[in-house]
Amino acid sequence: MVIIMVIREKYLNNLINAKDTEFIKVITGIRRCGKSTLLLMFKDYLIKEKIKEKNIIYINFESAMFDDITNYKQLYEYIKDRLAKGKNYILLDEIQNVDSWEKAINSLKVDFDVDIYITGSNAYLLSSELATLLSGRYIEIKIYPLSFQEYLIFNNYDRTNIEDKFYEYLKYGGFPAITFIKDKNDLVLNYLTDIYNTIIKKDVIERNNLKDVVLLENILKYICANIGSTISSSKISNYLNSNKIVVKTNHQTVDNYIKMLENAFILYKSSRTDVKSKNILKTLGKYYLADLGIRNIMLGFRNISEGHLLENVVYFELLRRGYKVSIGKVNDFEIDFIAENIEELKYFQVTLTLKDEKTLKRELRSLESINDNYEKIILTMDKTINNDYKGIKIKNLIDFLLEE
Repeated sequence: MVIIMVIREKYLNNLINAKDTEFIKVITGIRRCGKSTLLLMFKDYLIKEKIKEKNIIYINFESAMFDDITNYKQLYEYIKDRLAKGKNYILLDEIQNVDSWEKAINSLKVDFDVDIYITGSNAYLLSSELATLLSGRYIEIKIYPLSFQEYLIFNNYDRTNIEDKFYEYLKYGGFPAITFIKDKNDLVLNYLTDIYNTIIKKDVIERNNLKDVVLLENILKYICANIGSTISSSKISNYLNSNKIVVKTNHQTVDNYIKMLENAFILYKSSRTDVKSKNILKTLGKYYLADLGIRNIMLGFRNISEGHLLENVVYFELLRRGYKVSIGKVNDFEIDFIAENIEELKYFQVTLTLKDEKTLKRELRSLESINDNYEKIILTMDKTINNDYKGIKIKNLIDFLLEE
């Protein structure tokens, strides 16, 4: 099989559209999701646009070449000494490794004619301190592992036997490098384990000076086993304590550890919204994994056809399409997703199959309980022609993922 490297045009276009604006461009996402490659592709774009290479300063802080740059003063001096005449483009990869880096960025922006692009694998990159220092002068570009459509392109797959390819995607996840090794199970396991260990070590343990790694991993394992279920920190701590899985813990500690995992972009929380009042409810949100490959090395490569894993895929697809996503509550019914942007609002239910009459009635009932005229959609793995039940659309989930 010929595997091709593909420009992720949507993300690249986001950078191109933001080029030469006053904003600092901040690219965020889980490690190994493609941020570094995107930055290099943007560098290639600049060169094709006749920007002289001497006017492009690129630093990858994961390279040993730059181990001597450890604080903002060293960073500022290094870049200042290499600025060429005219406008300079500064591309800084994994900048969170530099202490107080935001002070250097702020000074460079004030002192010189520069256009700045940075990447980072931890949400501390956009901490309140940075937000205050660069208030109103940065834009965040969020990047995720491959969508299913991208997975097909990266593998040079056509759309024959599409369901088999979708379950392969559920099994291996969407880290771009998987496309090179997915036919070698040992390499896949080693690669995903290495990603997981690196994220946990660098972006969680070291970043937070964490001591209880066993508790952290058991919290993550619990969430992996309960994707798509409403979860609270109290529910997790009660489970861990009652089953004597860890030394006694409490909901506040669990909550803190979950936030650390969110900051490392491993976990994403979808809060509950009351559909009628539009208020965000403080209790019982849902958590989704940035990549199902991590879930599968935590729990084993089994049960990958579970309906809740389909929710995980749909959740990130909606994020990629630019929606703000929450889960909904209307009376006693749950809505899997409320997807909203400036222009529209949509409701989604996600289910493995509607062949069972009870399941069909349940999914329809939840959407029928919403008293407004926004689009309502049920996504299912059933091979179904798009049906319409009293204005509620039923779509094949894979077809939905492959919509342009």
